[in-house]
Amino acid sequence: MEWKGIAAASGYAMGPAFLLEEEKVAVQKQTLSPDQVGAEVERFDSKVTQAIQELEVIKEKARKKLGDEEAEIFSAHILVLNDPEYIGAVREKITNEYINAEAALQEVTDNFIAIFESMDNEYMRERAADIRDVSSRVLHRLAGIEEKSLDDVSEPVVMIAHDLTPSDTAQLNRDKVAGFATNIGGRTSHSAIMARSMEIPAVVGLKNIVEQVKTGDYVVVDGSQGVVHVNPDEVTVASYKEKQRHFAARQAELNKLKDAHSVTADGHRVELVSNIGNPLDAVGAKKNGAEGIGLYRTEFLYMGRNEFPSEEEQFEAYKSVAEMFDKESPVVIRSLDIGGDKELPYLDLPKEMNPFLGYRAIRLCLDRTDIFKVQLRAILRASIYGNVKLMYPMISSLAELREANKVLDEVKDELTSKNIPFNRNMEVGMMIEIPAAAIIADQLAKEVDFFSIGTNDLIQYTMAADRMNERVSYLYQPFNPAVLRLINMVIQAAHKAGKWAGMCGEMAGNLTAIPILLGMGLDEFSMSASSILPARALMHRLSQSEVKPLAERVLQMESAEEIVRYVEESVPAIAELM
Repeated sequence: MEWKGIAAASGYAMGPAFLLEEEKVAVQKQTLSPDQVGAEVERFDSKVTQAIQELEVIKEKARKKLGDEEAEIFSAHILVLNDPEYIGAVREKITNEYINAEAALQEVTDNFIAIFESMDNEYMRERAADIRDVSSRVLHRLAGIEEKSLDDVSEPVVMIAHDLTPSDTAQLNRDKVAGFATNIGGRTSHSAIMARSMEIPAVVGLKNIVEQVKTGDYVVVDGSQGVVHVNPDEVTVASYKEKQRHFAARQAELNKLKDAHSVTADGHRVELVSNIGNPLDAVGAKKNGAEGIGLYRTEFLYMGRNEFPSEEEQFEAYKSVAEMFDKESPVVIRSLDIGGDKELPYLDLPKEMNPFLGYRAIRLCLDRTDIFKVQLRAILRASIYGNVKLMYPMISSLAELREANKVLDEVKDELTSKNIPFNRNMEVGMMIEIPAAAIIADQLAKEVDFFSIGTNDLIQYTMAADRMNERVSYLYQPFNPAVLRLINMVIQAAHKAGKWAGMCGEMAGNLTAIPILLGMGLDEFSMSASSILPARALMHRLSQSEVKPLAERVLQMESAEEIVRYVEESVPAIAELM
């Protein structure tokens, strides 16, 4: 049997299945008498304290096995259990409604999870798993159920589970667990992130793999393609053993490039940088050989909370990333891209029929300059700690760009009047993600220091195809000739004005797209951390003089299929690195 899911961590694993079945806690709501409430709150508090102590131990284990970045996941879990809004809500429910701790915890947790899962942002939806993980730990302690130890596995197995929590993943013994497969999860779930850090092949989002596998079945996990084979034939097993050998050899070669320059075979230098959502992501980016940060998504500082982050909190978040890199390495911070589909409960935004075309990003910031100025002050203050650059999202006209720069100038004047230092020469750029901006790129280029092409939105706006809608997903195609012509137009406009052009959409890390973009003259490629080394390896094999005519020819082609076929046939190295 073959099952298709989401490729969470590359590589190939095979071995007998070990089915991890979580012991369910049946929560029954019980009514308490007034004189029982105090003791019940104390019982709840004691189990929360026990859970925190356990997480401290797990955190130290994770630090030794995985490093500081992954260990900080458990710091986040500990923060949840210290959060007065979350834990306080459970205490209040016990006290005010006279119900037992298990029922109160379950109801509060369900509400919090519903809030996170309703967000139209994959990263924030995956944070619901954190709440689920810590609440499950406390719930099991309340029920007197001790945690299963995954270290008891006696031979290398493929772990099969409905879900592996970050706590589960951190305690996996890499000598005994070859890979894992789960019913649920996504590429940005913590278990997936940690699997990549531990280099354990993983496939998630398989929907019902637990129901299809029993302990002892022979399982192959293809973490590169997101496929799981259950009891495959000998030919399939032999094929995957060969893939496993090839993958190990390739990874060893890629790791040699972590400190190498991103340069083509004929000496053309570009920047390979990373997209991040928080300071922890920057640690992973640096470990994977990133030469800087090409997109720092700042909206995550604003989400999953009940009030705006302070200027000081933002300043520390930006400063910490700037200080991770040397003074020459870029750290491009995108101003707030919130609104429409990314809701903040405390902002009380109106519901919109077309949120992607609505009140969001720079439109919101220019309307709410009180919010915008706080962020700009924090970014400017952080600019003296590294090569910080500011980037505006969702710009569609010269008027918007000029208005944003006017607000920035006002903030600079405020800081100057208070003798607060900042980099007066900080580069200021904008994202090109709206076709209107691409069409007037020649005009915009005169008033910015750089462009960064956000292909995720540019493709969807160009093709009028919602990238989350499966029924029109066939239209969401980065190699569509119209999309490629707009990208080329932007790069040429930037260069004509003496400015640099980067790309921070998913397309920047696409191995098939890289020869085209390199041939067009793209200066900076910003991608997920795991894509950096394969991209660098490909660039080392390419020559600028050869990919330039390739790009020129591609721009004359009529379909995405024709373009992909031509590029992959012309550049055999793409297949070798996939």
